[in-house]
Amino acid sequence: MRKKLLNVFRFLFFLAIGVFFIWIFVRNLTPQERSEIIASFRRANYFWIAVSICIGLASHASRARRWVILMESMGYKPRYSNVLMAVFVGYFANLALPRLGELGRCGVLARYEKIPFNKSLGTVITERTLDLLVFIFLFILNLILQIDLIRQYVNEKIYTPLMNSLGSVENVSMLRWAIIGVIVLLIVLLVVFRRKFYRFKFVRKLRDMGQGMWDGIWSIFKMKRPFEFIFHTFFIWIAYFFMSWIVFLSLPETSGLSLGAGLAVLVFGSIGIILVQGGIGVYPAIVAETLFIYGISSIIGYTMGWLLWATQTVMLIIAGLLSLIILPVNNKVSYGFRIFSTEESL
Repeated sequence: MRKKLLNVFRFLFFLAIGVFFIWIFVRNLTPQERSEIIASFRRANYFWIAVSICIGLASHASRARRWVILMESMGYKPRYSNVLMAVFVGYFANLALPRLGELGRCGVLARYEKIPFNKSLGTVITERTLDLLVFIFLFILNLILQIDLIRQYVNEKIYTPLMNSLGSVENVSMLRWAIIGVIVLLIVLLVVFRRKFYRFKFVRKLRDMGQGMWDGIWSIFKMKRPFEFIFHTFFIWIAYFFMSWIVFLSLPETSGLSLGAGLAVLVFGSIGIILVQGGIGVYPAIVAETLFIYGISSIIGYTMGWLLWATQTVMLIIAGLLSLIILPVNNKVSYGFRIFSTEESL
């Protein structure tokens, strides 16, 4: 009962954060600006949005194939159709609660393919580890390729307003020396108390995570088809990129944006989805701020953010619900909703 209440609280908490960000943006809009957003939705070319959905489905199909390769390396041979639908069920569940999707898709395979839950969960961890490394690489690549634009944005939106709020030169100088002093103090404390530092629970978790990432990478080369696995990993992220960039073509104001803008939206938008469950409210706001760097007005940027978010979310909801319906039929079992339960699989 306590765990159920905690899950409900987490869901409501993340939903409240999303609604708060929506309210923050909408309350500052004039009636004319609201009309512009509605008009932008109406005049969008939904052909490119349909193309984006097809690319998204292809990325998830590739993810399912990559997962099959991982499980085959452990001696299991699940049906691809079940794995694909498990992936969709997982994404659908993740819209409700963080990490519920990982448990959900492993529960699907435990129920319909009789693969032990802990075994399939281990492969999911390997997957997530590699995806995290790719994301870090793309984040750094984005910073390197677009450092001038990002620096200009930081100066205009953060540094200059902060310096103006401080007022005198003396206050600015004091702030700089305070930041330097804090950094030096942290380094000294880390060196002096490094042994005690490693005893902290969160530090041990970080160290274990690093070890897990290394083990996950090393396990790739023990597979029967490591190069196919790596191919699907690259394909998934390339598809993610074009799934976002192709939607730019749906509005005249964003149709001329570069591939670099698409990379920035992919990177920063992903952070929004990580921070708030499903990215509701936050994702459109982050996209709007990101596109501001490329000269797109906040109104058009916000509209594009909602188009991107709605496209991905609606696709996952429909695919997830269809998978929940088809799975029992495909496996000739009675309908039920116990796929998220892991007790009988552990």
